[in-house]
Amino acid sequence: MNKNYYAIIMAGGIGSRFWPISRTSYPKQFLDILGTGKTLIQNTYDRFLKVCPKENIYVVTNENYTSLVKAQLPDMADQQILTEPVMRNTAPCIAYGCFKIESINPNAAIVVAPSDHLILDEAAFVAAIEKSLKTASENECLVTLGIKPSRPDTGYGYIQYTDQAMNEDFYKVKTFTEKPTLEIAKTFIQSGDFLWNAGIFVWSAKAILSAFSRYLPEMNEIFADARPVYNSDNEKAHIHKAYQQCTNISIDYGIMEKADNVYVLPSEFGWSDLGTWASIYQLAEKDYVGNAVIPSEKVIMYDSSNCMVNVPADKLVILQGLHDFIVVESNNTLLICPRDQEQNVKQVVADVKQKFGVKYI
Repeated sequence: MNKNYYAIIMAGGIGSRFWPISRTSYPKQFLDILGTGKTLIQNTYDRFLKVCPKENIYVVTNENYTSLVKAQLPDMADQQILTEPVMRNTAPCIAYGCFKIESINPNAAIVVAPSDHLILDEAAFVAAIEKSLKTASENECLVTLGIKPSRPDTGYGYIQYTDQAMNEDFYKVKTFTEKPTLEIAKTFIQSGDFLWNAGIFVWSAKAILSAFSRYLPEMNEIFADARPVYNSDNEKAHIHKAYQQCTNISIDYGIMEKADNVYVLPSEFGWSDLGTWASIYQLAEKDYVGNAVIPSEKVIMYDSSNCMVNVPADKLVILQGLHDFIVVESNNTLLICPRDQEQNVKQVVADVKQKFGVKYI
C-alpha cells in the first residue's frame, strides 16, 4: 500500500433534508440510514482502508461531533480528527486537511470525499481512486470524479468535459453547472459530454496548495501561517481562531470552476449522494406495490403503495390508504408528506426552529 496516499473524509454537515432522523446533534453521516448494520461514515472509512494506510485517513468534522467520530471510528487517533468550530463550507475544510497533510508529507497525494455517500461497487471505486491518485502524483492536476448519468436528474451538479485527454482516461473539464432544470438536464444527457458531479476530488498536496495560493490567497495565507502549529498541542486553538476569518465558500466555486488544470475521470461504481428521502427510496428494497419500509418488523400496510417509511423498530405502525408518501418518525417527531414535496423539508425544519426553538432540530 502506497504510504504517500492520504484520504480526507468530510463529515461536518447536518443533513437537514433527512430530518427528523438526522438532527443537528446526530446528523445522517453517523446513522445507519439504509439498515446495513454500519453507519455511512463507517462505510466510507472502510472503503478508504483499501486505498491507504489507516494512519493516513483524516476526518474533518464539526467540533461538536468529535465524540461521535471517536465512538464510530475507534481506530482513529486524536490527531486524525480535525475539528471545525463553525461551518464554513468545503474550501476551508479542505484547506485545513491538505495543509496539515502537506506538513507531514510534501509528496502526499490526497483523495477528498464526503462521509455520507453510497458506493455499491467498492472494487470499481477503489480502482478509480487508485488510478486518480497515481495520475495526481505524476501530474500537476486537480482531478474530480464524474459519474456517468443514468437519467436527467435535477438534484445533482454536472461536469462538462472536452475530448482532450490525459493518460487516456482523464478528460479536461470545460464547465461546472449547478443543479439544472429538468429540460436543461435532458439536453445534458443527450449531448453525451456531461457527468454528474460526485464531489470527490483527488490531487497532490503541491497542486492543491498551489491552487489555494492562486485562487483563494487570503484563505491560503490563513492555513499557511498555521504551519508551525500543525501536529502540535497548539494546533486546535490556533485553527479554531483562524477559522473565524475564513470566508464561507465551496471548493467547487472557489477553485475547481476557476482552475485551468482540472480533469475528470468518468466513473461507474453505483454512486448516490443520499441527499434526499427520494434517493433512499430508489435504493431501498420494496414490496410488490412499491413500499420501502426500514425497518419493517412492526409496520402493517393496507391499500398503500409507493411509500417510504422509516419508523422506530419497536413501534407498531399501521398505514391504510396512503400512496406516494414519506412517513418518518424519530426523536419524538413524526413527519408525513407527499414524496413529490420532500424538497419542502428544509423549510419545515426552519419553521419548526422558529416556532419551537432547537428542541426538535
